[in-house]
Amino acid sequence: MVCSAAPVLLLAMTLPLVGSPVVQASQPGQSQAGGESGQQLDQRSGAAESVLASVYVQLDLSNQTWPLALSKTLTHPLASDSSFSRTLTGLSLTTECNGHDDGQTYCACLSGYQWNASICSHHPPCQTAHNHGPCGCLVFGPTEAGYCQLLPPGAPASCLPAVPGRLSPNSCVQAPGTTLNLTLVKSRETTNLNWFLRHADSPTPILLQPGTHVSLASSPGEAVLSILNVSHRWAGEYLCCFEAQGFRWELSQVVKVPLQASDVARLPDQLSISCATCPGFQLTCCIPSTHLAYTASWSPGEGSKASLVSRPGSRCFVLAVQRCPAADTTYTCELQSPGLSPLRVPISVTIIQDGDNTCPEDSSAVAWNVTKAGHVAQAPCPVNRTGMVKRTCGPDGNWEPVHSSCTDAELLALHHRAQLLQAGQGWPAVEVPQILAQLSEQVTVVSSPSDLLALLGTISVLAKLVVDARIQLTRRDLEALLKTTDKILDMDTSSLWAPAQAQKPSAGSAFLLALETLACSLCPQDHPFSFSLRNVWLQTYRVSFSTQPPLQAHIPRCSLASLGHNGTNISVTSLVLQKLDRLLPSNYGQGLGDSLYATPGLVLSISIMAGGQAFNQGEVIMDFGNTASTPHCVFWDHDLFQGKGGWSDEGCQVQTAHASPTTQCICRHLTAFSILMSRNTVPENPTLELLSQVGLGASILALLVCLGVYRLVWRVVVQNKVAYLRHMALLNVVLCLLAADTCFLGAPLLPPGPRSPLCLAAAFLCHFFYLATFFWMLAQALMLAHQLLFVFRQLSKCRVLSLMVVLGYMCPMGFAGAALGLYLPRGQYLGEEACWLNRKGGVLYTFVGPVLAIVGMNGLVLAMAVLKLLRPSLSEGPQVEKRHALLGVIKALLILTPIFGLTWGLGLATLLEEVSVIPHYIFTILNTTQGVFILLFGCLMDKKIREALLERFCRTQPPNSTMSLATYETYIPEPSKGRSEDTS
Repeated sequence: MVCSAAPVLLLAMTLPLVGSPVVQASQPGQSQAGGESGQQLDQRSGAAESVLASVYVQLDLSNQTWPLALSKTLTHPLASDSSFSRTLTGLSLTTECNGHDDGQTYCACLSGYQWNASICSHHPPCQTAHNHGPCGCLVFGPTEAGYCQLLPPGAPASCLPAVPGRLSPNSCVQAPGTTLNLTLVKSRETTNLNWFLRHADSPTPILLQPGTHVSLASSPGEAVLSILNVSHRWAGEYLCCFEAQGFRWELSQVVKVPLQASDVARLPDQLSISCATCPGFQLTCCIPSTHLAYTASWSPGEGSKASLVSRPGSRCFVLAVQRCPAADTTYTCELQSPGLSPLRVPISVTIIQDGDNTCPEDSSAVAWNVTKAGHVAQAPCPVNRTGMVKRTCGPDGNWEPVHSSCTDAELLALHHRAQLLQAGQGWPAVEVPQILAQLSEQVTVVSSPSDLLALLGTISVLAKLVVDARIQLTRRDLEALLKTTDKILDMDTSSLWAPAQAQKPSAGSAFLLALETLACSLCPQDHPFSFSLRNVWLQTYRVSFSTQPPLQAHIPRCSLASLGHNGTNISVTSLVLQKLDRLLPSNYGQGLGDSLYATPGLVLSISIMAGGQAFNQGEVIMDFGNTASTPHCVFWDHDLFQGKGGWSDEGCQVQTAHASPTTQCICRHLTAFSILMSRNTVPENPTLELLSQVGLGASILALLVCLGVYRLVWRVVVQNKVAYLRHMALLNVVLCLLAADTCFLGAPLLPPGPRSPLCLAAAFLCHFFYLATFFWMLAQALMLAHQLLFVFRQLSKCRVLSLMVVLGYMCPMGFAGAALGLYLPRGQYLGEEACWLNRKGGVLYTFVGPVLAIVGMNGLVLAMAVLKLLRPSLSEGPQVEKRHALLGVIKALLILTPIFGLTWGLGLATLLEEVSVIPHYIFTILNTTQGVFILLFGCLMDKKIREALLERFCRTQPPNSTMSLATYETYIPEPSKGRSEDTS
């Protein structure tokens, strides 16, 4: 081919066949520039007949002379050794080529001709287009040449080529929510069949592949494209491109999908307005670009002016209401398209009347007009953001908090693009890396919870696409993802993460799952790979590995032995994420209870790929460093809590490291790991431990002293019923508390754990005796109430004492036994760190609950007793004697009850709140010195006891008095002889 400025013409010649019994002529084969073999003729003998012989001539002519040259009759022999000649009777143009200054030649086919598929696949098109459609213009190099071939002819009466297929949709206008079926009925064998969709606002067709909405089916006679749940996003021109008979073919069908009311954006969707301040207002309804021609009309339209505003990707119909209506009015935007039912979108306008309760104007961040109480005010989002800003006017006329759904337009576009890829529109292998790169740039614009949710949602969709399409990421793609992740983990928790998780509780769990999926999708050729940022560390290896601080982990080679024998390619990926554990919901599986835990701030994700398949049965040993308390080795189970995810300890255990203070975990499966530590556990503190032991020792010593005192003065201080019952209750309090403190002090010497019988017995006894201590205090308070309320109906001493024994011992035994029977089978009775009740479940509340209830009841009894003594009744006997007789009981309870209540109030606070170490110190001091308080305020404060001790040791005579303000040994006269005290 000679390249010049003048056109180069490739001609097809029509020759008559004369005298030959059999004549065979063909196009040049694939070895020639023309490409594949064309038509072959087999003409029997007979009269001369004109047929198309595949003989092509290349002419290099000037623009002025070629019409004259072609008008001449030319004789062209088919072969030099032929015994007959052929006469050229017709010429038709096939290809027109133009040379460019860069040496390239642009060759275009004329009507009825086309480049065959072989030539198309080896030369670029003249214009950018999808690679599967018919090629009418190709670019050739300086030394290349080619010619277009005649398309297979159609029916004799038609000048069009015979297309080897027919496209039949089930409907050109598809109802929203239905299934669209496009069927290609084949008349020839086809290859390289692909479906495309060209939207109304885009000239570039989009490849359709199997996805959540797209399904493809093919058989020898037909190929079917099905679109599930169609919407306006699936409206457009559908292209079916395939190869048949050596050529590329393209069939098209325009499918229209009517809009739904949810596709129409209203601004606002409701309006509350005061005609006095705003005599006019504006209403807008916007529709996306579509193949359907929509016109809009507003009703009512009196006193209004309608206009059309075109925006990129949408059209907006605006109604400017110039005269405010006198009453509440509903405006309707009616959208009409030929042949379709009208679509009506209402916008309600509420007129504020005189006397209505309203919220005032507010221009703090967004300009809020006067709004009627109970209505929602709306405002558009700022520039380059999509959504709506809403604020409710409360029924009391006060503004409520602002709720914004404004999302950055670029982030939202990326999210929609990823969703369409998942649905089946596009080429995931090409577009997923592009979206990852764009996310690393757009992450800096995140400024609202909606932005964060759009970003996290896009990453989750990309992870699913990578799995479904089996996409392998490059180093560059993974670096872009990790940069985005590092910035996400640095985002503010209170202003971004907390509101986002309130809208979508599983946001953190879905983000972790997406990172795990994408991290192990690195192309095998890019291994090994290492990348680290402040919050992200990623390492990939070919074989077993060992990570570096801040978190160390290694996989024993023996756990990979089964893979090595198969000769498969093994790759190990470790991903360490900082701060992500705090963004996960506080969900705990069975065995972890309902307590709140703290994590060390790190999550380790490990995955093993063997031969392209995930291997989840490997063993991993992790070292989380020195921890403040006994941890739980856990992993994040994405299937817990109906897919929201939660921490689980299944398959993981703590490894005791005798030579190291660090925490080691062994897990026999691979996923995202961390450790949990109770938020309420005080870090091991030698000072606190020493203080607890010294306090318990002092308490035990004080209780022993109290018992000794009673041994010396018992007969002196129990000379009447009231004194006897009071000191009997106090004696049982001392005995129970002494037994409880002794068990608690000796419990650390026993082996801890649920399987230790001695530890179980110690915990049960501590539970029982501590409860008995408080129930005997309750018995003392109830005895006081009985003496005050039932003056003339006193029970006998034996009966009161029997009731006190039942209350003091049987009730705590019932609570302790029920807790043992209920929580021991569940494995939630004993704690792992000490021989005491488990802090995780509800078993500890079987102790704290009754204690606080008793403290509260004692407080009520004391209040009643004080009021009773301050306002005596004349019918209740000698008031002065009764007052002095009961002051001892009241004084002891009045001092001990607040102390005990404060002690266990602090104990409950340390269980429920994440408090500092100071409350733990106060609780330890008060709890371990209860015996000292009982000795001081319950025993030695009693004047009768002090006098008896002085008489015992000093041999002095006490004053001759039968009444003491400090004791309640004073005799209270009985109402009658019939109700005299039973001394037996």
